[in-house]
Amino acid sequence: MVKVSVIIPGYNGDRYIEDAIVSVLTQTYTDYEIIAIDDGSTDNTHRVIQKYGDQVKYFSQTNQGVAVSRNLGLSKAEGEYIAFLDQDDVFLPDKLAVQVALLDSNPSLGMVNSGWQIVDRYGKIQAAVEPWKKIPQLSLADLIIWKPVFLGAMLFRRSWLQRTAGFNPNLEQTPDVDLVLRLAAIGCTAAWVKQTTVKYRQHETNASKNSLLQAKELDRILERFFTQPNLPSKVKSLEADSRYQSLVWSAWRLQQTGHLQEMCDFLAKSGNYSQKYPTEIIINWIESFKNYSAEYGTSFDVMELTSSSPWQALIQKYLF
Repeated sequence: MVKVSVIIPGYNGDRYIEDAIVSVLTQTYTDYEIIAIDDGSTDNTHRVIQKYGDQVKYFSQTNQGVAVSRNLGLSKAEGEYIAFLDQDDVFLPDKLAVQVALLDSNPSLGMVNSGWQIVDRYGKIQAAVEPWKKIPQLSLADLIIWKPVFLGAMLFRRSWLQRTAGFNPNLEQTPDVDLVLRLAAIGCTAAWVKQTTVKYRQHETNASKNSLLQAKELDRILERFFTQPNLPSKVKSLEADSRYQSLVWSAWRLQQTGHLQEMCDFLAKSGNYSQKYPTEIIINWIESFKNYSAEYGTSFDVMELTSSSPWQALIQKYLF
């Protein structure tokens, strides 16, 4: 039995998936298996994977989405710990070594998290996301409110994943957030490895660029999550803060991708989950946009935002 199973789902990923595989094969930690799931690709993904022979366990299925692919990988995994790597991302060399060490030394932990580098399609670093600077403890409240989830930056104890139903196949953009919320709600504890461990590649075909679907899914999973029967009261008490944070985050993503009216709709809804005065909420929206943009290495022009007609209409309605 191996210690770590690394699951790589792939769909029409022949351009980048070899980089992902090589980044696992060149890890300083060597007790792992690689499981690659070809999700009905129509390009040369299968040829790229299969050329690695028995270094990679290859499975294929008809195209059913990333959640189903990851679940298939989980069903084939033999490792005590589970890592996920998207086809266009890359593990840094010590990713498995430092995260395995933390889980090994803390048997009560169910998952560990770390930071990530944002890189362009050529691998050039654009920004380093280090969430522990804002969220130092990764407590239950931190997980539920802030949802600092980038799957490639995490490592999971398989025994905890087996206590869930896995990834929700009905979600395209947010099955990872949904899973981590459910893990946190059943008592799965988390801790930081305070370093970046993976490169998150940005390119023209990133699934995450569909910000509108992402925003709607995130709102929907939180609605469902907080209306579960028998949800622990300590989790239920975090609903307002959790939903406010996600609505503002989604609004920023929508602003970054040009969906200004939808951005305003999400901001307006976020106000329902805050007890602050309207002027305080508006200031917080702008500060949040600035902070997210700085963290992710993207531009943010506050004058351009505040002079836009959707924003002005929102403020007029919100204040008066």
